[in-house]
Amino acid sequence: MCRGTVAGGDPRPAIRDRALALGFDAVGFAPAELGPEARERLGAFIAAGQHGDMGWLADRSEQRSHPQALWAEARSVIALGLSYAPEDDPLATLAMPDRGSVSVYARNRDYHDLVKGKLKHLAQFVASRFGPLVKVFVDTAPVMEKPLAAQAGLGWQGKHTNLVSRAHGSWLFLGEIYTTLEIPPDPPHADRCGSCSRCMTVCPTGAFPAPYRLDATRCISYLTIEHKGPIPLELRPLMGNRIYGCDDCLAVCPWNRFATPTLHAALQARPELNAPALRDLAALDDAGFRALFAGSPVKRIGRGRFVRNVLIAIGNSGDPSLRPTASALAGDPDPVVADAAGWAYRRLSSCV
Repeated sequence: MCRGTVAGGDPRPAIRDRALALGFDAVGFAPAELGPEARERLGAFIAAGQHGDMGWLADRSEQRSHPQALWAEARSVIALGLSYAPEDDPLATLAMPDRGSVSVYARNRDYHDLVKGKLKHLAQFVASRFGPLVKVFVDTAPVMEKPLAAQAGLGWQGKHTNLVSRAHGSWLFLGEIYTTLEIPPDPPHADRCGSCSRCMTVCPTGAFPAPYRLDATRCISYLTIEHKGPIPLELRPLMGNRIYGCDDCLAVCPWNRFATPTLHAALQARPELNAPALRDLAALDDAGFRALFAGSPVKRIGRGRFVRNVLIAIGNSGDPSLRPTASALAGDPDPVVADAAGWAYRRLSSCV
């Protein structure tokens, strides 16, 4: 038997059963290639400068848009999804101006570790059972996860550009196993957005110039996580109390009504991150920040960027009692923090 072939039938049932037993909620199979549409969308996104500070998207765009440019021997992709659907309304915190709104995915453990651990176990099973070479990837690698997941039948890319699943709505973490094994592909999923445009119209900053197109430089998730400098003045009032990420376009998707709350304990919200007080968060020094967010994806942006976000939320709170909190940070050694503190203080002073 040559490497990459399977004697004795279709390997998909065995792989799917093992994936589900490991805790994955969705699994599909696709060839290790992407059509021209995905490559053209990525190229247009980068050419328009809509990737902002995310230079890594441009640096490895060829490997990202051609799976075999990343690994020439890959023949198939096993696409996996892990549900992180919340138990409560993810947008409820937006009505609490003295509290911070943290994206659902970041209210507990870093999903990268959880997903990658499960991917490695499944890859070991595939390698030992069928004999191919395997490589595992999460979204830190140059992989176009959403187009591959759609091609493998896990769902479709909605007008918000994220994956939508009929069973799990917009709440799936994605991971992939590239393999030399020739696996029959699953049929791709049809687009079922129809005439719905809720995800586009709900966006506070107008980050969707057209259906299926995102301008990341206007996206609150990008601004609060990836953007390193001062947040543009015209966008600050639109951010509300969103201090890490934004769930608006995900949360309003009608397909979420079929999603059941995640069963993964590591993805269920920690109570202290459901609606943390802005006053307390602004007082965090570096040690306090690291202690609060140990094991959380929030930790990777560092205290400075995080407190910048908190101060923008304080400025949007309309609560003059938070002026001393902003004033106390006006002389912060981090100039980005000091800038946000001054803006927040001036904005709250107009509320008096």
